[in-house]
Amino acid sequence: MESQSFMDLDKQLCFALYACSKEITRMYRPLLAPLGLTYTQYITLLAIWKESRMKVKELGEVLYLDSGTLTPLLKKLEVMGLVKRTRDTQDERNVWIEVTEAGRKLQKQATHIPQTAFCRSGMTPEEAISLHRQLKELLVRLDSIPPLQTPPAGQE
Repeated sequence: MESQSFMDLDKQLCFALYACSKEITRMYRPLLAPLGLTYTQYITLLAIWKESRMKVKELGEVLYLDSGTLTPLLKKLEVMGLVKRTRDTQDERNVWIEVTEAGRKLQKQATHIPQTAFCRSGMTPEEAISLHRQLKELLVRLDSIPPLQTPPAGQE
């Protein structure tokens, strides 16, 4: 067996996940276009719709997004009139995000999207449940791994 076979791109789990993620985003694009949303805006709204109101920090944890990515995203959703951000009066470091009336109306318009996307995937319900469970388990494992320390330049 060739010693470099483990380096083949088509054998990399990371690449399979990356490619699937790109294709899922592509699949959602025509479903979200009539609503004027990107995929990232959609999943952000899904998280907020579930809670109605939450701290921005909690939203970042749910979405696995850092504040540098989340802040401009929320600003754009706020400009669109779909969410409202307010600073916590007790602790100004906390910012609350909540759905507006326009955001609730959009939620009603988006109710068909999960089922439509599922049907387009070609998966059976059992396959989807199994894959979802496996991915959630992998995510928990990956989330618990401490980050690697990068060695200083020249000390590799």
